[in-house]
Amino acid sequence: MASLLQKPHPKDHEGNIIRVSPESAGWKYVGFEVYQLSSGEILRKDTNENEVCIVLLSGKADVQTKDQTFENIGERMSIFEKIPPYSVYVPNQDQFMIEAKTKLEVAVCLAPGKSHYKARLIEPKDVDQEERGSGKMSRRIHHILPEQKEADSLLVVEVFTPDGNTSSYPPHKHDQNNLPEESYLEETYYHRVNPSQGFVFQRVYNDDRSLDETVSVENRDVVLVPEGYHPVSSVPGYESYYLNVMAGPVRTWKFHNDKDHEWLF
Repeated sequence: MASLLQKPHPKDHEGNIIRVSPESAGWKYVGFEVYQLSSGEILRKDTNENEVCIVLLSGKADVQTKDQTFENIGERMSIFEKIPPYSVYVPNQDQFMIEAKTKLEVAVCLAPGKSHYKARLIEPKDVDQEERGSGKMSRRIHHILPEQKEADSLLVVEVFTPDGNTSSYPPHKHDQNNLPEESYLEETYYHRVNPSQGFVFQRVYNDDRSLDETVSVENRDVVLVPEGYHPVSSVPGYESYYLNVMAGPVRTWKFHNDKDHEWLF
């Protein structure tokens, strides 16, 4: 099994700092990449067998697919402005070009496509916002590509957790293809921390503890969740952000709570 903690690397010739593929993760469905571009730089990619959700984490860009052009999109210049991002959905057997209009950080979320939908812009007004949990479990959710919106495989959401709070909590899992009770979904967490020198903790564990790892997560790390429960705890003084990408054989999020902690609801 691949290491659950994936660290960023120096920018390559394309601007890539993180690349997770099904092959590198040892699973079947989810791919995830992050690119950092300077103003004027261009990223070109074919989608091949994957559908793609391009999330403008910060900065502005022009995005072009085979049939669509979206000019000067992007609003937030920092993730921690906490306003919903601009995103672009691109189907499989398509292509995209991203031209940075400012300094840009962009996530490319990938999963198998079935050619059911056309490329489209997902504007901030299309992103449902939710305040979830209470007290030290409270956090803000931005539903970028939920199951109610059109896609073949991808589910994409971002979460803001105040300093000292715990999210993805009470602990839940989605590692059984046992609908309608539970769905099998692989998942990546792309973490950002504010201020950037901080850290958060994430635990990934299953019922029999054959998987039980707790990792110290720094800014721009990715955590892989191949199975099991996966709560995230921020520490005092540092607020947490993560971008979740999920995909599996059926595009639905049906989770099972750790029975020891369900009382926390």
